[in-house]
Amino acid sequence: MNKRFFLSEPHMSGNELKYIEKVFQSNYIAPLGEHVNKFEESIKDYAGAKNALAVISGTAAIHLALRVLGIGQDDDVLASTFTFIGSVNAILYQGANPVFIDSDKKSWNLSSKLLNKYLCECDKKPKALIVTHLYGQCADIEKIADICALHGVYLIEDAAESLGAVFNGKHTGTFGDFGIYSFNGNKILTTSGGGMLVSSNKEWIDKAKFYCTQAKEPFVHYEHLEYGYNYRMSNVLAAIGVAQMEVIEERVAKKREIFEWYREFLGDVKEITFMPELENSRGNRWLTAMIFAKSDYNKIMKALEEVNVESRPLWKPMHMQPLFSDAKSVVDGTSEELFNKGLCVASSTTMMKDDVKMICDVIKENICGTGGRT
Repeated sequence: MNKRFFLSEPHMSGNELKYIEKVFQSNYIAPLGEHVNKFEESIKDYAGAKNALAVISGTAAIHLALRVLGIGQDDDVLASTFTFIGSVNAILYQGANPVFIDSDKKSWNLSSKLLNKYLCECDKKPKALIVTHLYGQCADIEKIADICALHGVYLIEDAAESLGAVFNGKHTGTFGDFGIYSFNGNKILTTSGGGMLVSSNKEWIDKAKFYCTQAKEPFVHYEHLEYGYNYRMSNVLAAIGVAQMEVIEERVAKKREIFEWYREFLGDVKEITFMPELENSRGNRWLTAMIFAKSDYNKIMKALEEVNVESRPLWKPMHMQPLFSDAKSVVDGTSEELFNKGLCVASSTTMMKDDVKMICDVIKENICGTGGRT
């Protein structure tokens, strides 16, 4: 049996244990310490964010953004429908109503055309939009930001999957009022679990910091006028993040190389279409994603599992989830088609070219029984 090939496994830089040892020597295990500050500074320096706040997850970061922006009971919040539920759970935490917007074919991300159409025609103006940069590929973010500004809608970028992705030379997460990153175990960088909230507005980040540390007022004793959360990242996890950030460009380059290997070995398979990349953008290709015109991806998944290779269907759109059966949505069938035909394949940065070739051979063997040429 082959070794297990995961979708995206953790890949350490080599300095994590050294920095964790420094944390233990200092005895600043939690909640804070110098590595939390260093991790925040590394994100600011790399992504060009003016302010950053290290928290326990990307979902917590979104929650804080909504709270700071005053999103509350029965407010409408727009969101990408083609995404992971972590992108939208925080809308429910605030008692607000999600309104889902479908994807476009040119990016698989939120459609600026459908977004603009809804905002021009809706009776109740949404307070905010949470746009996901799916699988590390940029949404049409400049156009989306312009539409939000025109209609007075706050923009939150869910860049959980897209650290290292840039649009016209600017990093995802820095176009909107808030941006968030995730450092979950399967992301391009990991702290085992963790997230980052960024914004150009220092007052907002300061307020988010207040909320994420139990909303303690500035007294010697514990005084509370508002409720808060235990959302701050620990110094231990931040130390891992500092080491991971030292290799971010290497990881982006390797993810993109893996994608090119898949395209090289499957380029002659006419029924396969890979996730596109917008002009003037560089995605991080967190996961290599593809759709099959005719083949059943379940058969391909089963064949890959037999050789110990992880794969997964593309995200099931949020408007199709039973949890959101009563939610508003603006859809044209794009995300449903992607879900019905698409697959993410193993994309770990520890993989070599021969590993990708083996996976591609299995895919070809299981496409319409033709060896892949259709």
